[in-house]
Amino acid sequence: MSDTLILETDSQGIARLTINRPDVHNAFDDVLIAELTQTFKEIDQNPQIRVLILQSEGKNFSAGADLRWMRRMAGYSTEENKADSLKLAALMHTMNILSKPTIVRIQGAAFGGGVGLVSCCDIAVASDKSLFSLSEVRLGLIPAAISPYVVAAIGERAARRYFLSAERFNAAEALRLNLVHEVVPEDELDATIDTICGHLISGGPSAISAAKDLIFAVAKAPVTDALIDDTAERITKARASDEGKEGLNAFLEKRKPNWIGTRDV
Repeated sequence: MSDTLILETDSQGIARLTINRPDVHNAFDDVLIAELTQTFKEIDQNPQIRVLILQSEGKNFSAGADLRWMRRMAGYSTEENKADSLKLAALMHTMNILSKPTIVRIQGAAFGGGVGLVSCCDIAVASDKSLFSLSEVRLGLIPAAISPYVVAAIGERAARRYFLSAERFNAAEALRLNLVHEVVPEDELDATIDTICGHLISGGPSAISAAKDLIFAVAKAPVTDALIDDTAERITKARASDEGKEGLNAFLEKRKPNWIGTRDV
C-alpha cells in the first residue's frame, strides 16, 4: 500500500482507511482505484476487521476523478476506455458488497465519483459544511459507473434532477435525499462515528454480514414463494449457527455475548 492510502485498525477491529491525496482534493486516478479495490478485497477477507471507516485527509472528502487522469483518458482508444471504466465499476461493486459494515466520513466536497464512494457505504455521516455534486455532465460525461449505487441511495426521481443539472447541493439536501444518514458539525464527525461503531460491534459479526446480504436479496424483489422460502432458510441458518446460539444464550443469561470486548457499548 502506498502513502496515498493508509489503513489503521484498533484493538476492537475498527479499521480506518484514509485516502491521503489532499493536494488534489483526494481525487482518484487509475492507480488509486486499483489500490482501493485490492485493499477492500483484503479487508473483506480479514477476520480481525469488524467495521470499516472510509475517510480522507484534508479539507475535502473527494473531488471525484483526477484531472490528470482524465487528460490521459482523452487519448485512450475505445478498448482502453472500456477497460478503464470497468476498473472503476469493479471498485464500486467491491465496496458495495463488502461483507463488513462500512461508514463513510464526509468533510468538504464530495463531487462526481466521490458521491459514488458515499453511496456504496452502508452508513454516511457528513459535516454540515459538506457540498455534493454529480458534476459529470458539465464535462460532457455521465456518472455511469456510480449510477446503480447513487440511484439506489437517492432514488430515480432525485437522480433525474441531479444527474442532469449537475448543481451543487448542501448537507441538508443530502440528508433529505437519503444520500447521508447524519449531518453534524465537523468537530463532531469522529464522536458521531465512534458512537455508530459502538452499535455495530455490539452485533454478531456473522449476523451483520448476513443481514447486509439479506438486504441485497430482498430489496425491490417481489414477495414470491421462492423469496419467502429463501428468507426462512436464512433465519434457520442463523438460529442454528454458533453465533446465533451464543447470542440467544447471552440474552437469556443477561450477559454480553462473546463477540463484545471490553469497550463500553
